[in-house]
Amino acid sequence: MRKEFSSTIEEIVRKNRNIIFFTGDLGFMALENVREVMGERFINAGVSEQNMISMASAIAAEGLTSICYSIAPFAVFRPAEQIRIDVCLHNRNVKIVGNGGGYGYGIMGSTHHAIEDIAVLSSFQKMKCFIPFCNEDVEQIVKKMMSTHGPAYLRLGYGVKQEETKVKPYAHTRKIMTGHNITIVGMGPVILNAVEAVNGLADREPGDIFVISEIPVPELTDEFVKSILKTGKLLIVEDHVSRGGLGENLSMLLLKHDIHTKLSHLCAQGYPEGLYGSQGYHHMISSLDAESIKKTIREIIDE
Repeated sequence: MRKEFSSTIEEIVRKNRNIIFFTGDLGFMALENVREVMGERFINAGVSEQNMISMASAIAAEGLTSICYSIAPFAVFRPAEQIRIDVCLHNRNVKIVGNGGGYGYGIMGSTHHAIEDIAVLSSFQKMKCFIPFCNEDVEQIVKKMMSTHGPAYLRLGYGVKQEETKVKPYAHTRKIMTGHNITIVGMGPVILNAVEAVNGLADREPGDIFVISEIPVPELTDEFVKSILKTGKLLIVEDHVSRGGLGENLSMLLLKHDIHTKLSHLCAQGYPEGLYGSQGYHHMISSLDAESIKKTIREIIDE
């Protein structure tokens, strides 16, 4: 998603000179076009994420918009205190961009994974998290984020969209497949594994599939609620730990609105075998790969 992000930012900064772009010494072969357009407004802050966030907050205090780019764990966990105090408590217009959310950096291991990032940042005051589910979804989500004042986090990931899966106009909750027997919802590219799983079933239309692109979830849409009431079965899929992610967000909203359903949850399990591998390996270990999701769907439907 880096290419789509950089091209969209290039388009935006050509029209808006009140944006300052910070990178934590990352972006090689991805951000050169942005640097060329922005000139001195493009700042390499070096391997100093805490300082980068504080500088970005100071810039935003002068009425400008700051973008801070790094890989997701470096953008979130190292400078978490600065994000909380310098950015969120003062409602600064700082956009944090983390590339490789979830298990995106695969074999590089836990130091390069971000499976708790949404839990950390969505707990901070005024922070909004935006999560594209495929490359084609990046442009409209970046434009939505940049048009929203205040702290925001963009979680870029990796996933290959099936040709038949259509990208609808941005909304925090969108239906991307229609079915009958189960409601499936996820955030980010891992939802594409659910689409592949459904396409691999003999009954190719077992359920509705929704993608949620904003955490905290602002509200339950009528279409989503109707689907849950129709099927009575909800499967949540996310490459994020169970605490503080999509599952907890939706559970709270369902309870708040007194909506009852059979709920199942597939999420990142960390490193139960003590090993590191590709994103696909970690999805398999966490039952987030297409084959595991297909098995889970069939078990739920056959109950």
